[in-house]
Amino acid sequence: MRVRNERLHMNKVIDLIIGILLCMNWCHAQQIPVPSTKQQKWHQAEMGAIFHYDLHVFDGLRYQQEKNRITPIADYNIFQPEHLDTDQWIQTAKLAGCRFAILTVTHETGFGLWQSEVNPYCLKALKWRNGKGDILHDFIASCRKFDLLPAIYVGIRWNSLLGIHNFQAVGDGRYAKNRQTWYKHYCERMVEELCSKYGDFFLIWFDGGADDPKGLGPDVEPIMDKYQPNCLFYHNVNRTDFRWGGTETGIMAYPCWSTFPVPCSHHKEVESLPDWLNVLKHGDKEGAYWLPAMADFPLRGANGRHEWFWEPDDENSLLPLSELMEIYEGSVGRNAVLVVGLTPDPSGLLPQADVERLTEWGKEIQRRWGRPLAAVKGNKKQLIIQCPAPQEVHAYRIREDLSRGERIRRYKLEAKVDGHWVKVADGESVGYQRLETIPTIRVKELRLTVTEAIASPVILDFSIF
Repeated sequence: MRVRNERLHMNKVIDLIIGILLCMNWCHAQQIPVPSTKQQKWHQAEMGAIFHYDLHVFDGLRYQQEKNRITPIADYNIFQPEHLDTDQWIQTAKLAGCRFAILTVTHETGFGLWQSEVNPYCLKALKWRNGKGDILHDFIASCRKFDLLPAIYVGIRWNSLLGIHNFQAVGDGRYAKNRQTWYKHYCERMVEELCSKYGDFFLIWFDGGADDPKGLGPDVEPIMDKYQPNCLFYHNVNRTDFRWGGTETGIMAYPCWSTFPVPCSHHKEVESLPDWLNVLKHGDKEGAYWLPAMADFPLRGANGRHEWFWEPDDENSLLPLSELMEIYEGSVGRNAVLVVGLTPDPSGLLPQADVERLTEWGKEIQRRWGRPLAAVKGNKKQLIIQCPAPQEVHAYRIREDLSRGERIRRYKLEAKVDGHWVKVADGESVGYQRLETIPTIRVKELRLTVTEAIASPVILDFSIF
């Protein structure tokens, strides 16, 4: 009886220890950063397009940013896109694989592409469509028609018409001070109009940010919280719902983590740190805040060009398909969301060469990544794919369940060759998605092993292609 009691006591002690360990593991898991609902939608979107369109598209000249920021357009009625068709824009973006679309509603000229009651320098002022055109309205309708999430890009950092340079009213004395105060409220009223008149947006992107509401910047965050509570915000000095990836090449550095050491990636104090660009590119695997990466690039970025707006004689700047695939795999395949810049021409259409390139890009993405040879999933550190017959494998995909956070720190991929497991790839961050091509190998079995993790891995997908 005494031995039996001692065993029961020992079992209780063991159960207690196991319980404590499980509790410690649960508490640790609870501390792992996870995305908000909005940020999960950001990851799931994978790829989007941004359409830049402004008055200088119609002047027949090459875009000169420094000049356009300080020189108003002499005649705004040069804006005459006779064949404007936002359906063509959005349908093409969808064919490329985009799931959201962003319209630049105002940029450095200050001209607005909507029917504004706040900004008189808008489509109301034009002879085009008798002053009744509303490109934003048409753009949103096209997004709904083709099932893309609508978004807007708002440029308030520069305004050549009003003499605003880097948020600041140019000049000295009371006159400039009064204009500064007026401009802040003017921007707030524009944002309120955009947020309240056009339905729900997927995201609102402020060009160069919306600065500091305690300084030169307008206080736009409360407006978005009121009218667009489910909308992603990018950005001011206090809040960023996702981060710029530190480059406009479209390719992210690897590893690319979704976590970050501070809650806002663009606060003035942290932007001045010497390694800040490197942190933007890689994130921080030990970071306490969820701040996923965005990689952006213009489609017309070849042969030394880098054009966000349409320009004459620029067709040879279209990136080739091979580079577009490198960009896709180096961004969407590295746990980032990709944004491609598209340039409607003076007629109001995407040029035919751009349409053809985007269409073939979407087809190649589907050909290469659309149909896996085999796939498995599971909540464990090792998963094995067994094919019924040998297959030629040239790529793989891994996805984590981000609702549980980024748990994988290192992994390896092995193929069974002549009865032995041979390593064919390894890596660090996975996050929403890791895509990688490997030297072609003919095998029946492949094994994914998580060699390092901060908690039990939750793998939604391990696929081979």
